[in-house]
Order: sequence, then structure tokens, then C-alpha cells
Amino acid sequence: MSIQNRYEFLYLFDCENGNPNGDPDAGNAPRIDPEDMRGLVSDVALKRRVRNYVQIAHGNITPNAIFIEHATNLNRPITKAYEETGGVPEKGASKDKVRLAREWMCKTFYDVRAFGAVMSTGPNAGQVRGPVQFSFARSLDPVLPLDISITRMAVAVDVKGAKTSEDYLKWENEQDEDKLRTMGRKNLIPYGLYATKGFISAHLADGTGFSEENDLALLWEALAKMYDHDRSSSKGYMARRGIYVFKHVGNDATPEQRARQAKLGCAPAQALLDIGKVVDIQKNIEAMNTDNVTTPRRFEHYTVQIHKDRIPSGVELWAWDDSTAGLKKIHG
Repeated sequence: MSIQNRYEFLYLFDCENGNPNGDPDAGNAPRIDPEDMRGLVSDVALKRRVRNYVQIAHGNITPNAIFIEHATNLNRPITKAYEETGGVPEKGASKDKVRLAREWMCKTFYDVRAFGAVMSTGPNAGQVRGPVQFSFARSLDPVLPLDISITRMAVAVDVKGAKTSEDYLKWENEQDEDKLRTMGRKNLIPYGLYATKGFISAHLADGTGFSEENDLALLWEALAKMYDHDRSSSKGYMARRGIYVFKHVGNDATPEQRARQAKLGCAPAQALLDIGKVVDIQKNIEAMNTDNVTTPRRFEHYTVQIHKDRIPSGVELWAWDDSTAGLKKIHG
């Protein structure tokens, strides 16, 4: 059964001495907003890490396989959908064949159920609007992108005429030592705390079968743990710092009307997700003074305060709890 409640969530993560999301149009430098120098992380980067976690946690098998996986042709699983539903993988297929193929894709792939997909790039399995969407993440304060030179104590030269390892060894022995090392560069920011806003539609979940017990629980798990499985030298130290989930449950006296409110929502997203409304994040000046810094350099240089009195009626607030490895209701 698909989810029956609308959700919004605020997701906090930080990056220390790393590049949280490189921009290929800027030499892979950390993404920033040039107007205010705040860091950016794309929604695509966040979804990629959710996909990666689901893939390693569930072995990339049905019903939690991943459609958009690394280095694959998307037309292969679309063709498979036709083969599994008794249809011929062809363009211009009938509406019934497209519907069956689309349903198979939704049942098989977690990311199709969650994020949707365009599946008409070869054989036509239609298009799916996913119930789960992210905004671009933005840092709470300006970040300082650094371009740092590094030295690699080796080279990767394609030596002309070399065919064997002995040919390469002979070439190495003929070179000066300085010519057997090269310079490189690393892009990073010293520190940034980022916030992204997420939205989950119960109405769009009806179309993909995005469920409460399997799919939604797996989404929270992935958000909580995905950076622990995404370590690399370029990323530095990245960590999840908070997941705050607003669940619309309704406040009407009748069960039928409450169920309707739960799907449609009881408050606008901006009343829940804007920083300072319910979740207030401020600089911890005392901690910064103790460390003798004027800009935040670690998560403890911020304070997070929850204003429960500002949560609208008919909305519950849940937060990730590491002690139970799940969401814990803190209001409502």
C-alpha cells in the first residue's frame, strides 16, 4: 500500500576539508552561489547517494534494484520490462503494453518508485513523476573554495614505443628524478553546514506504489547512513547532522476528513521548512570564541533549536534517533 500522508523534511549535513559537490563547468570546484558565496549541492548529487546506499544495502535486487546505476544503458532494463510482461520491446507500443512495462519498472526499481524516471528513451515504458523530491542544498554561511596544489610522486606517461613492462622500466631509468613526478590540484572548502528541503507527495506515491514500511523507511535509513559509505579523498569528512520530518496527519473530527487532510497537508511547506520557523539554526558564538575563529569550522559552532509551539495543528514532527536507528516522534 502506498503512503497515505504528505511529508516534508529538512536534512542537515556538513563537509569538512572536502568538496561536497564539484561543478564540471568550473574545473570541478565546489559549487557556490556567486551572489552570496554560499555553497550548493545539487539535488542530483543527493539522489545519487541515496541510490548508492540502497544498492549496497539490498544487493541491487528486486524490489530495491536501482534503475539509474553507474555505467549502464537505461534501455536495457526498459527492454527487460517488455520481455517480463509479455510484450515486444518496440517503439510505438500500445497504451496497455506501456502501462504494463511501467508497472513492472515501478515494482522492480526503488529509484523509479521514489524519484520517478523518463523511460521512453528506447522502447517506451512511459514517464513517472516520483513522489520524493529534493531542493538544492545550500550552506547556512558563505564558504571559501580553495584550490590547493599537490605533488604526485609518479607520472602516467604513455611512452612511445613501449610495449612491455621492461620497456617502461628502461624509460624510467633514463629520466631525471624530477621528471618522474607531477603536480596536481585539489578543490575543497574548509567547512560548510548545508541544509536541503525535501518533499514527499502521497498523491504521486499512488502512481508508483511508494510504500510506508519498505520504501519510506528505507529513504530515512539511506539519508541517515549514506555518507558513511561515500568516503573518498575528494569528499573530505562529510556527515549527516540532522533529519527533521514533518508528517501531515490531519486534525478534523471525522476519520474520512482527517485522511483527506493527511494527503493534502495541513500547512504550507514554507511554514515548516524555512530555517527559523520550526527548526532554528544559529551560530554558537561562545564555542567559536573558545576556538578563536570568526566563522564556523565545525558543527559544534552551531546550535539547533526546535520551536514546538510553532508546529501547526495536524502536523507531527519526527527526528532521526541514532540510539534506535530510526525516526522518533518529538511532537504531535
